[in-house]
Order: sequence, then C-alpha cells, then structure tokens
Amino acid sequence: MRRRRADRRPPRARAAAAPSPRTRRLTARHGALAALLLLAAAAARAQQGAPSLAQQGAPGPAQQGASALGERIDAEVARLAPGIVEIRHHIHQHPELGNREHETAALVAEHLRELGLEVATGIAHTGVVGVLEGGRPGPVVAVRADMDALPVTEETDFPFRSTVRAEYLGQEVGVAHACGHDVHTAVGLGVASVLSALRDQLPGTVVFLFQPAEEGPPPGEQGGARLMLEEGVFERFPRPEAIFALHAFHDFEVGEVGLNPGATMASVDQFAATIRGKQAHGAYPHLGIDPVVMAAQAVTALQTIRSRTLPATAPSVVTVGIIRGGERFNIIPAEVRLEGTVRTYDEGIRRQIETRMREILDGVTRAGGGSFELEYRNNAPATINDPELTARARSSLERTLGAENVATTEPTMGGEDFAFFADQVPGVYFRLGVVEPGTESGAIHTPTFRAADGSVAVGMRAMANLVVDFLQGWH
Repeated sequence: MRRRRADRRPPRARAAAAPSPRTRRLTARHGALAALLLLAAAAARAQQGAPSLAQQGAPGPAQQGASALGERIDAEVARLAPGIVEIRHHIHQHPELGNREHETAALVAEHLRELGLEVATGIAHTGVVGVLEGGRPGPVVAVRADMDALPVTEETDFPFRSTVRAEYLGQEVGVAHACGHDVHTAVGLGVASVLSALRDQLPGTVVFLFQPAEEGPPPGEQGGARLMLEEGVFERFPRPEAIFALHAFHDFEVGEVGLNPGATMASVDQFAATIRGKQAHGAYPHLGIDPVVMAAQAVTALQTIRSRTLPATAPSVVTVGIIRGGERFNIIPAEVRLEGTVRTYDEGIRRQIETRMREILDGVTRAGGGSFELEYRNNAPATINDPELTARARSSLERTLGAENVATTEPTMGGEDFAFFADQVPGVYFRLGVVEPGTESGAIHTPTFRAADGSVAVGMRAMANLVVDFLQGWH
C-alpha cells in the first residue's frame, strides 16, 4: 500500500479535523455530556496533584508539547465522544459473530476513510487496517480493537440491546456483545478520530488493527490475530515498535483501569479425547469394554497433573467441559468423548501438560482394555505484558486518569489472542472499567453483562494519551 506524506493531507483529511454537520448535531444534542467530559478531564488532572509551573520551573519544549497535546486530546474527546457513543450503540444493536463481521467492518472502514486514513479491508476475512501518519517523523505504534460478538442472548435493560439471531454450530442462537467488543471498536474509532485531529503535531505513525474473531473462528475456519499475522499485517503495513489494547472489565467502575507487568492472560489450548471400548448390554458388562468407566477414571486422573506433576508455583488449569457417550440407559457404548481446555502462563508447562495427558490416557485405557485418540490444539499463547513498556504505560495512565484510578491486576486464566501480536512486538494489554457507579453488571460472556457509555470516553482518553506519550518518547 502506497503511503502518503502526512504533511500533504488530502482535502477530506483536513475537513475531518473540523466538526462535521453530523458531529455538530450530536454535540448540540449531547452538550451537557461534552461539558461533563471537559470537567472530568480537568478534575482528573487536578487530582494528580501536578506541580505548578512555579514549582517545577519553566517547562522545556518536550514538556510543553506533551502538555499541549494532552489538553488537545481532552478537548477532542469531549467534542467527539457523543458521536462515538452513538456508533457504539449501533454496533451493540447489530452484533456479528466471528469471521462474519461484515457490517461492522464496513462501518469501521468508512469511518477511517472519512478521517483520511489509508485503509485496507478483507484482512483475515473481515479485518480492517487503518494507517495514520503524523505530520512529524517518529516511531510506529499499533492499537488493536476486536469486533466480534458472542452467541449469547442479551438480557440487559439497554434501549439499544441486541435482538439479533444467527446460526452458530448448526443452531439458532442470540447474538450479543457480551464481552464489550462494541466498546473496544468504538474506542478504537474514537482514538483514530482524536489523533486525526492532531495529525500535524503527531510525531510518527499509528496503525489501527480492527480484528475479527478474537473469540475464535468457527470450527473448520481460520481467523483472528493469528491469521492477520499469517497474511502479513506486520509486513504489508508499517511494522509497529509496540502495540496496545484494552478490554472491558466488569470488576472496575467507569474511570478506573488496571494492568500488570508480565503474564496477564493465560495460553488457551483445546483438547478432545475419544476413549474407545466395546459395546455391550448393561446387564452383561463382562462381555464389553466400558469406555464410561475409563472416561471417569481419566477425568479424575487428569486433575493430578496440576496437583501432583507440576510445581506449586506453576499456575495452570486442566478442565474437562464436555463428556458425551451412550444412547440408552442399558447399553454400554462403544466410545466416550471428552472435551476441555488447558490454561497456563509458561510454554514449558504447556508442553508438559500435553505430554502428561497422553501418558494418563494411555495408562487408563490400557488398564481398561481400550484405546484412545487425543486431538490437542494450541490456540492463543499467554498474553505477556512487556515489563518496561508496562511501567511506562502505567505512568501515562496515571497522568491521564489519576494514580488512584490505576490498579495493579492479578493475572487471570482467561485467554486473549492479542497474545499473537504481543508475541511479535512488545505489547501492553490493560483493563477498562465499564460499570457505572451504583449499578451492577454480569460477568463477561453472560447475558447480563452491561458496559456503560461513559467508559467509551475514558477509553478514548486513556488510549489516545498512551499512544501520544509513546510517540513522543514518553515525555
């Protein structure tokens, strides 16, 4: 893709920096929200207890530039947030499953083009990439936002709640943004809008990656971050020196964020074990080989991997989530199928668990007179926040939101395929509070998960400042 010089923007890019008629209408409609956002931004800066100019002496050019850009970010967020929230409502009301995000991708691409970014579509099926070149030379940084929804029937009281139905694994299901990806996409578009308005002062390049199928592609398909990389997203476009992403988090209130250095999300592996025996009448078990008994013994024995094989200091999970076998109460079936997941933070432990699973299944089935077959799939690796980058990101977030609103989180056994990107370049993944104070939300992936609109503006401020701080050398 040919790259335009940022100091020769096309007329549409210059026009994008000014309020569009639609934005002016939205701002007029939501003037009170815009005012509140400006007050909140000023309050957040005041809460940080920043020293006065007299106390810190005359600021140098870098400090002046950083301060000026920070103030412009706050103003642009206040101006743009109402329109971005409207976009969030539309995305939430029209969710799409992984590798099927056609309308969402079209909306994203159109918005980025209106901002004057160079845009590519159809990456990893429905992925969108937008490249924003600043007006001054500098490094390259990437921002990842995921777009896919889940097969969940929404049960919130939102006026813009989803009533969409679709087919998933051969069944009709409800579809909802029960993991906050509508917020992620909206924040990504909001950050692109904010930074486009600052383009002339921006030192460097920002690559926006709008990713499909973060929750995993449908069975039999490829997708997500892995496929974006396989299709050369870091070769076809400017290769970033760092990458950032955020995720809606139901344990934090709006205005709060959390992150930790090192392992923050676990690797995600998937297994399916078929245990084979010999069918027989339930009244004559001695004439058969019972795969049900072998499966029961295997489920129990698999738990000894965590308790008796691995060091106590090596967190891991081996979960059997599905047991299927048999068709009638008085027939011993010929086979039983076990399916589940394995989670850990360490690649060596990851390999050790798979090896031990095969040994256990072999021993149990040999003892019972049967056999087994194990399908073991390595999905996303562990999400590792680069420690140095995380320390810098924390300082940026504390300056933007106030130190009291930036928490240190514990690693979780949830998975995230942002890990594929962070495996290639240093990355930071942080959690964005989405619960309005005084309200409650269900956990992610549940019908009652509800992310408040106010989280969109907070995410825009946090991510835009983080990107600008990185591009300016963390001044």
